[in-house]
Amino acid sequence: MIDRAGLAEFLRRRRESLQPEDVGLPRGQRRRTAGLRREEVATLCHISADYYSRLERERGPHPSEQMIASIAQGLHLSHAERDHLFRLAGHQPPQKGASSEHISPGLLRILDRLTDTPAEIVTELGETLRQTPLGVALTGDLTRFSGPDRSIGYRWFAHPAGRDLYHPDDHAHYSRVFAAGLRETVTRRGPGSWAAQLQHLLLERSEEFRTLWNEHEVGIHFSEQKRYVHPELGVLELTCQTLCDPIQSHMLLVYTAVPGSETYEKMQLLSVIGTQQIVATPGG
Repeated sequence: MIDRAGLAEFLRRRRESLQPEDVGLPRGQRRRTAGLRREEVATLCHISADYYSRLERERGPHPSEQMIASIAQGLHLSHAERDHLFRLAGHQPPQKGASSEHISPGLLRILDRLTDTPAEIVTELGETLRQTPLGVALTGDLTRFSGPDRSIGYRWFAHPAGRDLYHPDDHAHYSRVFAAGLRETVTRRGPGSWAAQLQHLLLERSEEFRTLWNEHEVGIHFSEQKRYVHPELGVLELTCQTLCDPIQSHMLLVYTAVPGSETYEKMQLLSVIGTQQIVATPGG
């Protein structure tokens, strides 16, 4: 059963303990509220301010598991705090591990501070969970996909038109990387895993994937250097640095350009263009 009083008090305490800079929000000059405002938390959680306010007032409908997961992420809760929030709301906490989409507060704090850099947080199957605004400007909104299409490796073979975002000279190597990476993940997670389901879907759908799968390659990795083909700016040569969360198998990918290079100058322009000229494709 839902513990409305406990849920309301816990939400209030967590909200009051957060400062705007903790979650990538501007502080502003006139701030009298201790911690975040309810409206700010609602925005972070992608819910209405009225709905969130009713939860803190011990009112409103019984929140769903999806709603509680969104609130836990918006409040930058630790895994222990997230599990506690689920129990207060009358739900069983999600299982920890590779299938969890709850991003650790540490990774979120780093991402929130990368305001002038393309960056994203992805799962071990290449499912994008969060992006910085400049990351969206570079590749389009990669969080909008659902089902198998959430995995960039699946999209690579199922929707080849999306490869236009990447330099054509890199396509063959990327295909090998995605096939080898999925093979390693299937072996690590087992035949009943989501990775194994993606494998079976791709074996049915893509002849290219079937050919590469039969090669049994493993240990094929991306280079730190990545080349994107932007529709307005042309080729962008970026260095990708990776920070791993071993508990959740999430990775923070940060893309930077060498100062003084042609790409560096283009990235300054990209920050101005933003997403105005971006038309994302299913494989992006």
